[in-house]
Amino acid sequence: MSETSYDIRPLTPETWPAFDDLVIRHNGIFGGCYCIWFHPDGPERGQGREGNRVLKKSYVEAGAAHAALVMDGDEAVAWAEYGTPAELPSIHHRKQYDAEKEADPDWRITCVFVDRRHRRHGLGEVAIRGALDLIAEAGGGVVEAYPHDLTAQTKKMSSSFLYNGTRGLYERLGFTYVRPKGLKNCVMTTTVHPH
Repeated sequence: MSETSYDIRPLTPETWPAFDDLVIRHNGIFGGCYCIWFHPDGPERGQGREGNRVLKKSYVEAGAAHAALVMDGDEAVAWAEYGTPAELPSIHHRKQYDAEKEADPDWRITCVFVDRRHRRHGLGEVAIRGALDLIAEAGGGVVEAYPHDLTAQTKKMSSSFLYNGTRGLYERLGFTYVRPKGLKNCVMTTTVHPH
């Protein structure tokens, strides 16, 4: 299927059912996290798949959760989660990140997921491009991503662990490598101009 047959739609209360169906088809994603790991920590987080679902839906309804959904008709087949640092503060290796950063970005891309039936067709890239377009519509700014840096690894990682894509993917999208983060991740950045 060609890229042109997909639509990008923002995650909103109206598109929630399509997002919800995608997550349900994949048993809650990453052990039932419902893609809430990067949202602020609190007593509601980590209360199992159904609890995480309720929390994610409440963020969407409050306008505090953003994602680009890749739609094949009415079905969501991939997404890229993005948001401000206030919306998505819980990044991996946070202590190291905070010690080494010069400033917070305007936006973060924290999670990318592709339906298992649609993998190996470039939809991760489509989802990230969709997120960048939605960021441009929201005023643009500095965008950071924290992909897996496989350049120095000899052992392959399972694609199921590549929750934010790879350094090579972001390089193809025009991101610049900034520094390592943890053992297998890195900080990459780009500037998005407003539409």
